[in-house]
Amino acid sequence: MAEHEVAEREVARVRGRALSAWRVFRLISGAWIRSTMTYRASFALTTFGNFAMTGLEFCGILLMFSQVDRLGGYTLPEIAFLYGTAGSAFGLADLAAGSLGRTGQRVRDGTLDVFLVRPAPVLVQLAADKFALRRAGRISQGLVVLVWSAVALDVSWTPVKVLLVPLLVVSGAAIFTAVFIAGASFQIVAQDAAEVQNAATFGGNALLQYPPTVFGDNLLRGVTFVLPLAFVNWIPALYILGRPYPLDLPRWVAFAPPLVAAGCLAVAGCVWRVALRGYRSTGS
Repeated sequence: MAEHEVAEREVARVRGRALSAWRVFRLISGAWIRSTMTYRASFALTTFGNFAMTGLEFCGILLMFSQVDRLGGYTLPEIAFLYGTAGSAFGLADLAAGSLGRTGQRVRDGTLDVFLVRPAPVLVQLAADKFALRRAGRISQGLVVLVWSAVALDVSWTPVKVLLVPLLVVSGAAIFTAVFIAGASFQIVAQDAAEVQNAATFGGNALLQYPPTVFGDNLLRGVTFVLPLAFVNWIPALYILGRPYPLDLPRWVAFAPPLVAAGCLAVAGCVWRVALRGYRSTGS
C-alpha cells in the first residue's frame, strides 16, 4: 500500500511539473504571438514567405521528376509522401523548439544567465523565447504536400495505415524536438556550435525527404541505431507504402516511433540537465 501511494505521489509530481512547464511555455509564447499579431500584414507576409521558401525545396523535386520517372525506385507521389511527413514533423518541432538554436549565442553574450534567475524551467523559457508563429508556414506547406501525396498514392488504405500517418508526424516532431534539446545542450558545452545542431535538424529534414534507397548502408545504420531519424518517417512511411526498409528490419518496428520518441526525449532531458549543471557563465 505504501509503495502504491509513493507511486501515485510521484506520478502527481511529474504531472504537476509538466503542467507548470506547459503554463510557462504558453504564457511566454502567447506574449510573443500577441506582439507579432500587432502587425498583421507583416505577419501574413512573413508566413507566406516561409511557406514559399520551403516550397522551393519541393519544386526541386518536381524538376528532377521532369527528367526521370523514378528516383531510387520511388515514384513522385511516394517521394512527396516522404517529403510531406518529414516536413510536417520538422515544422512542428521547429515551431515548438526552434528557438533553442540560439542557445550558443545566449551563452556567448551572457543572456542565458537571465533565464537562470527566473522561477521557471530554463529549457521552457529558451524554447518559448522569441516564439515565431511564422514558422507555421513550413507546417502548412508540408501538410499540403502530404495531403496531395496521400490522394495520389496507389496504396490500399486500411484503418491502421490511416492512423499511422498522424502518429508518425507527432512522433517525428517529438524526435526532432529531442534533437533540438540535445543540440542546445551541446551549444552550452561548446559555447556555440549552432552549425552542429543545424546539421542534425535541418540536415536531417532534408535527408528524410528522399528515399533511403539512394543512401549507403552505413548512413542508414547511423540514422537508425545512433541518431534515430529514420523513425521520423522512413520506417513507418515505408510500411504504409508497402516497401521494405533496406536494413531488413521487422515490419513491427513501423509502430515503434512513439517509443523511440519517448526514449529520445528522456535522453535529451538528461543531457540537458548535465549540460546546464556544468554551465559556468561567461566569466568577467
